Amino acid sequence: MLTHSEIWSAIDRLAQAHSTSASGLAKLAGLDPTTFNKSKRRSGTGKNRWPSTESLAKVLDVLGLNMEDFAAFIAGHSGRARTAPLIGLAQAGNDGYFDDSGFPIGAGWEEIDLPAGRSEGMYVLEISGDSMSPVFRHGEKVIVAPHTQVRRGDRVVVKTLKGEILAKELVRMNETYVELHSINPEYEGRLIARKDVAWVARIMWASQ
Repeated sequence: MLTHSEIWSAIDRLAQAHSTSASGLAKLAGLDPTTFNKSKRRSGTGKNRWPSTESLAKVLDVLGLNMEDFAAFIAGHSGRARTAPLIGLAQAGNDGYFDDSGFPIGAGWEEIDLPAGRSEGMYVLEISGDSMSPVFRHGEKVIVAPHTQVRRGDRVVVKTLKGEILAKELVRMNETYVELHSINPEYEGRLIARKDVAWVARIMWASQ
C-alpha cells in the first residue's frame, strides 16, 4: 500500500527531474501554484492530505508521462539522468538523419541529459527561429517523442518530404492534410498535403 509520504516524495522528485519546484510543477500544469506546497500536505490539525487524482493527471499529461512512469518516481528509480542525441533544427532537415518514423539514425550525435521518466526513443531538438515564440524560443531545446500519438493542440515537429522541418502546434491532421498553427502571430499557419509529410512527432518537454 502506498503511503502519504511516498506519494508526496514522488511529486518532489518529479519536479526536481524537470528542473523546477513543486510550485513550478503545478503552474506548468495550469494548477494553483500552491497545489503541491508542503503546507497543503497536512491539515491544520495534522491530518494527512493527498494530492487529487485530477491534479496528478494534469501534471503527467503536460509532461508526457503516465502512471507507470509516476510509479517509477514513487519507487525512487527515476533520478538517474538519461541521455539522448541533440540535433539542430537545420541539421534535422538533411537527408539521411531520420528514418521514415522520425527516429534519428546513425551515430556521432552530441548527447544531452534528459529529465528522468520515460525516455526510450526520444531525442532533443534545438529550436531555430522565433515562429513558436514565446512558448519555444530560438536556441531552446525540446524533447521529441516519435513513438507517441499526436493529438489536436499538441506541439509537434513536422518534416516534409522536401526536407523542411517545422516546430508548430497541431490544429488537425487527417488523410488529406496536416494543419499547423504558429504560436507567434507574426507567422502564418501552414496547411500541408498529407502526401507531402514525411512524419509528425510530438514535443514532450522543453528546457526552461
